[in-house]
Amino acid sequence: MGVALALVAMMFFSANILITRYAVARMPVDAGFFIVLATNILFPAVLFPFELAARSAPWSWDWQGAGLFALGGVIGTFLGRRLLFDAVRLLGPSRACVFHSTAPAFALIGAWLLADERLGAYEIGLMAVAWVGLWFTQPHAGSSTAASRLSAANIRKGMLAGLFTVAGFGIGNVMRGLAMRGWEEAVLGTVVASVAAFACQVVATRDWGRIAAQIRRADRIALWLYVGCGVTTSLGSIFVSLAMTRMEIALAVLVVHTTPLVIFPVSVLVLKNREELTSRTLLGAFLVLAGIGLLALR
Repeated sequence: MGVALALVAMMFFSANILITRYAVARMPVDAGFFIVLATNILFPAVLFPFELAARSAPWSWDWQGAGLFALGGVIGTFLGRRLLFDAVRLLGPSRACVFHSTAPAFALIGAWLLADERLGAYEIGLMAVAWVGLWFTQPHAGSSTAASRLSAANIRKGMLAGLFTVAGFGIGNVMRGLAMRGWEEAVLGTVVASVAAFACQVVATRDWGRIAAQIRRADRIALWLYVGCGVTTSLGSIFVSLAMTRMEIALAVLVVHTTPLVIFPVSVLVLKNREELTSRTLLGAFLVLAGIGLLALR
C-alpha cells in the first residue's frame, strides 16, 4: 500500500513538472511561486473538512507534529525550490537536473540519523538499482560550446546551490515522515508546511513592485497554470506523507523521484520527443521499474 501511495504522489509531481513547462513560458517564476504557495495553502485547507468528515478518527492538534511539518516546509518547499531555481540559472537545466537523482540518498542518510530508520541489505540493493536507473534517465548536459562555457564561479555557486537543493528536498521529506509518526494529519500538515514556506517567501522577497507587475501582466491561462502547479504539488505532498506511514521514509522518497517514468512517455507521445530519449534512458527506466516492482513485492 505504501508503494502505491508513493506512486500516486509521483504521478502528481510529474503532472506538476509538465504543467510548469507551460506556466513559466507565460509568467516569470518569481510571481508564479507565490501563486503556487498560496494554492498549496488554500487547496488542502478546502479539502480538510471533507477529509475530516469522511474518517472515523477524531481530529487533534500536536505541536511537535505541526512544528516538524513547518520545518519540512521551510527546508523542502521554500529552500529546496528556491535554490533549485538558482541552480538552473547558474548551471542550466540539463546540468541542474542531474542533482535531482541524488535526493533519495540525502533522505536515506537523514532517515537514518533523525528517524533511526534501518534498511536491510535487500532494500538498500533495490534502492541502488533504482538509483542507477534514475541516474541513467537524467539527460546529458548540453554539448554545444555556448552551453558548456561556464565560468568557474558559476560552476562553484551552481554546485553549491544544487547540493543544498537536494539536501533540502531529502531532509524536508524526512521531517514530514517524522511528523506523520506522531500526528497523522497529512492534509492539515500540508497546510502547515505551506504556510511556513509562504511566510519565508514573503520575508525573502524585496521587489514587491516587480512581483505585482508580473501578476498584472499575466493572462488568465498563466494564472490557472500556476494554480494547477499548486494543486498537483499539494496532492503529491499529501500522498507521500500518507505513504511514509506505511513504508520506510527513504523508500517513499525514492519512489516519488521516479518521475521520468511518466515524463518520458509523455515526451514521446504528446510532446513529440522534445526531451532526450535514448537507449540509455530506456535502460534507466527499466532499472527503476525493476527496483520499484521488487520493493512492492518484498
